[in-house]
Amino acid sequence: MAVSKSSEEKKPAVKKATAAKAAETAVKKTTPKKTATAKAASAKTKSSPRKISAEERYKMTEVAAYFLAERNGFKGNPVEYWEQAEAQISQLLG
Repeated sequence: MAVSKSSEEKKPAVKKATAAKAAETAVKKTTPKKTATAKAASAKTKSSPRKISAEERYKMTEVAAYFLAERNGFKGNPVEYWEQAEAQISQLLG
C-alpha cells in the first residue's frame, strides 16, 4: 500500500489549477462591465463644473485677500487687498 510521492504531489497540483481556474471564471462573471450610460454620465460631470455658492466665493476671496496682505507684510490698505482678491477669484472662476 505504499503510494509514491510523485503521484501524491500531482493530485493537489491538479486540484489547485482547477480551483484557480474556477476562481478566475467567477471573478470574470461577477465583474461589472461599464455601460454606455455610465460613460455618458461620467463625461457629463466632467464637462459641467459645479456652481460655486456666494458663501464659497466669499470664503475664497477672504483667503486670497489674507495671503495678498501677508505677502505685503500687512502694510497696505485692506480694501485694496480685498479688491485684488476679488479680481483674482473672478478670473479663476469666470
